Amino acid sequence: MPHHEKTIMAFDDLGREYMIDVFDDARELGALHAHGATRGGLPSFRTHDGHVATYLGNGEFSITVPGETESVTVRTSDPEYV
Repeated sequence: MPHHEKTIMAFDDLGREYMIDVFDDARELGALHAHGATRGGLPSFRTHDGHVATYLGNGEFSITVPGETESVTVRTSDPEYV
């Protein structure tokens, strides 16, 4: 079950702020889970508004907004993603 890891701030070319939630699909490891054992999965990204965000690398994300013809590229300075 995905759980919320952190929230990062990103900005588009016009300076608009986007809050991107990072989720990790942690999996329980059977009987070892009682002792806190999990295996991390691939992260997934969504904005606070629920729009899908895709990590492009080098601090950039692409956000898909329903009804829009093009996705929005945003940038973060979060050291984990730069």
